[in-house]
Formats: sequence, C-alpha cells, structure tokens
Amino acid sequence: MIKSFSDLEVYQLSYKLAVDVFNLSITFPQSEKYSLTDQIVRSTRSISANIAEGFGRKTYPSEFKKFLVYSAGSLEETKVWLNFAKDCQYITSEEFDAIYRKADEVGAKIHKLYIAWK
Repeated sequence: MIKSFSDLEVYQLSYKLAVDVFNLSITFPQSEKYSLTDQIVRSTRSISANIAEGFGRKTYPSEFKKFLVYSAGSLEETKVWLNFAKDCQYITSEEFDAIYRKADEVGAKIHKLYIAWK
C-alpha cells in the first residue's frame, strides 16, 4: 500500500538517479561548479522533488499529474546535461550509457504512473 511518496517506486528510482548523478558530478572540473555541475544536480533532484510535491496534492488528480509532467521535464533537462558531460569528456561513454539507461527507466515509470493515475 502506498502511504507516502517514498513508497512509490518511481520516486525511489528517481532519488537514486539524483544521487548517482551527484556522485558523477563531483568529478567534473572545478570550472564547471557553477554551471554544468549546478545545473545537472538541480535538474536531477527536481525529478524526485516534483514527484513528492505532486503526491502531496494527490487528492486532486490533475494536480498530481501536472507535477509528473514537471518531473518528466526535469528528466529531459537532465538528459541534455548528461550529453554535455559526455561530449565535454567529463564522463566516459560507459558512465553515460549506464546513467542514461537509468534515466530512461525513470522516464518510462513517470509516464506509466501518469497514464494510470485517476
């Protein structure tokens, strides 16, 4: 039974994604601290934060779904920053592929929850 946002699998996966991205970002050059590093950490944290905030408004299905849309938007933004990190050679292709697969899984689960929520 789902009693809290933290019971949602999509929240758990998105939170783990944010931690994984943070751990990758600490290896970025110091010169990226206030640009790419800040952007990718913020956008990734926003995924799970929007799921939690929307769950708090679940009494109104359209409100929860709106926050799932915001969460999906933050996920797509994160993917852009991951591409920059790869192309600037801050992460390896293997790291990129692994984290991108996790991001795709989170995206699929956000979409599934959006469709199923009534």
